[in-house]
Amino acid sequence: MKHLLEKKWLLWSIFFILLSNCSNKTTENGDNIKLTKSNETPLTYILPSPKTDGDISVEKALMNRRSHRHFQNSEISAEQLSQILWAAYGITNPMPNYPFLKGGLRTAPSAGGLYPFEIYVAVGKVENIESGVYKYISQEHKIIRTIDKDIRDELCAAALGQEMIKDAPVTVIYSAIFSRTTNKYGARGRERYVCMDLGHSAENIYLQVEALHLGTCAIGAFIDNKLSQILQLPTEEEPLYLMPVGHYYKKKEF
Repeated sequence: MKHLLEKKWLLWSIFFILLSNCSNKTTENGDNIKLTKSNETPLTYILPSPKTDGDISVEKALMNRRSHRHFQNSEISAEQLSQILWAAYGITNPMPNYPFLKGGLRTAPSAGGLYPFEIYVAVGKVENIESGVYKYISQEHKIIRTIDKDIRDELCAAALGQEMIKDAPVTVIYSAIFSRTTNKYGARGRERYVCMDLGHSAENIYLQVEALHLGTCAIGAFIDNKLSQILQLPTEEEPLYLMPVGHYYKKKEF
């Protein structure tokens, strides 16, 4: 009897240790969806698992899609950020045996399956995520901080004073490593295929934010060198697109 009680005590102890470890690492963000703050350096968050079934149809999102330029001063959730990044470039079919795919097939098509983009997000106000610039790692659906401060004012200045960047809680940033595509397709890859890839991915963000009752506006007007300096981009990366995202004021826009 004593031996049985000792075994029960040991099992309960293990259970409470595991429960404690989970509560230290994880923050709830909805039913059975968790945001995990990793102990890695630099600061890393494992994003909540994306949903693959929503309450708005593709047709409805297409009908309602608009560009929004006036954002409220309110945060978005980690779950929403997760969904947006997954829609942009998330893995939908892991294929580890094909390393050139960099993780597998994704939500957006890419010429030759070469996936030339790196995606960053400038975080100002996201629930339970510290401010800063993060790089999205699609293979593990996580973000890794590259700059540890809110840079929305600086982004706004580099984008010729477009205040929607300063107002929106986050801005998704696309940069391209053109050589990934040009090594196979030459000049045609730079002049056409990378731009086509960008359109595929950015439209996914438009439709996803509409389904989340948020708004965005694609921005291509900025000072390239200044933006690269602010983001501390490697020399092989060139910035292409900014997409501020947030809750918007209901104004007539296009």
